[in-house]
Amino acid sequence: MSEVRGEVAIVGVGHTEQGEFPGVSPETLSVRAVRAALDDAGIDRSAVDGLITCKSIQGLNADVTVGPLLGISPPYSQTLDYGTCNFSLHLAVQAILSGLASTIVLCYGANARTVRFPFGAAPATLAGAAGLMHIAGPAAMALQRHKALYGTTDEQFGWIAVSEREWAARNPLAIFREPMTMDDYLAMPYMVEPLRRPDVTMLADGGVALVVTTAERAADFPHDPVYVLGIAEQSAIQGEQRPGYVMRPWLADVATRIWGTTGLKPSDIDALYIQNPTAVWVLQMLEAYGFCPEGEAGPWLAEGHTRPGGDLPLNTNGGQLSESYMWGWLHMVEAVRQLRGDAGERQVSGAEVAMYCSTQAWVKGGASILSTRT
Repeated sequence: MSEVRGEVAIVGVGHTEQGEFPGVSPETLSVRAVRAALDDAGIDRSAVDGLITCKSIQGLNADVTVGPLLGISPPYSQTLDYGTCNFSLHLAVQAILSGLASTIVLCYGANARTVRFPFGAAPATLAGAAGLMHIAGPAAMALQRHKALYGTTDEQFGWIAVSEREWAARNPLAIFREPMTMDDYLAMPYMVEPLRRPDVTMLADGGVALVVTTAERAADFPHDPVYVLGIAEQSAIQGEQRPGYVMRPWLADVATRIWGTTGLKPSDIDALYIQNPTAVWVLQMLEAYGFCPEGEAGPWLAEGHTRPGGDLPLNTNGGQLSESYMWGWLHMVEAVRQLRGDAGERQVSGAEVAMYCSTQAWVKGGASILSTRT
């Protein structure tokens, strides 16, 4: 989709606080985030002609429930079962390019922490039949495989969680901000061997929203627009039927598409964001997208590339391991703020190009590249 480049821009971002909000529905949290995003964009709801909601596991959070709370019936509306912000953004890009809408609000809300949603229950899949509870079970298998193939050590892998905690310490929104050294990390017991607690996301309540519009309209908003340079996706919906599914080899197909359609390469990325319900996703995607050679992510991480001051700042918000869960939506908010130069103490100097990579577990993946220039 090379025609995407510079045709659509993100002009507003918003979110609630993150944590626990008893008695507050996912829909209400979405609406609060939308209001914040509209304020950030300097517009009111009358300027919106599109609404894309992301269905929470914990509730509907559908366009037909969020729209009435916002008091809007836009010409275009849709709900995705799993947005991770990437898939929702891609749908918005397609809607805008096709002329279905010109200014779209995207939102997500969740109250998983308050309702104590049972993520540890067995999935209705072969993995569940094998006793692999939660996403951490198959992820732990993938890390064991990586260790067996390439000699990856606990300490090398631990730099993902430790570096995200270092970034989170600079982010007032983050839930986990207390310092964590490598010694602290290694002293923790395994939760699902070889994963420790800091390798797996926490649950949180909250809402996140973005405002997306045409490039022509983008100049009318108060903040510098952040343009979409390219998008790519790859389905792997056969899931466990595919050989080596826990290693997710199809991630390389997303990488091939995003680099091919944009003409960019890994060295062009100033700030990288990887959705990470587990740190294993980071390990896999660093290799799949070519930021380091296959099998070498462990030593590469140990060299400090992703830490504050490194040459590839990664999940500068603290990621899902230290900032908040939010299905990765806050990664996109952070990417926009970095490109605007609004990230405060964690600002990456001279950031002009950011990338966000996400997946729906083992069944689909997507990537977006954003920039302040076209």
